[in-house]
Amino acid sequence: MASGMTKTQLVRHMAEHCEMNNKAAAAFLEHLADTAVKETKKNGVFVIPGLGRLVKSNRKARMGRNPQTGEAIKIAAKTVVKFRVAKAVKDVIAPKK
Repeated sequence: MASGMTKTQLVRHMAEHCEMNNKAAAAFLEHLADTAVKETKKNGVFVIPGLGRLVKSNRKARMGRNPQTGEAIKIAAKTVVKFRVAKAVKDVIAPKK
């Protein structure tokens, strides 16, 4: 399995690319994450232009099955967060053939 960038690697990359120190890049990344969480919780959506959006969504209660016994169980309703990738990003990463 391929591994992605660690937080440290991402901070270093951003610092080099934007010609700033690692501390400022790390602070920016932390602030972006905090803002995304607060805005998604408050408004239900947070858009990162050119990348995608975080969307808060409600799942209804439903019936499911216990995979070990096959017994029907009730799955409670809950709130989930989804990340929807922007179309431009999808087209670059996984273009249609």
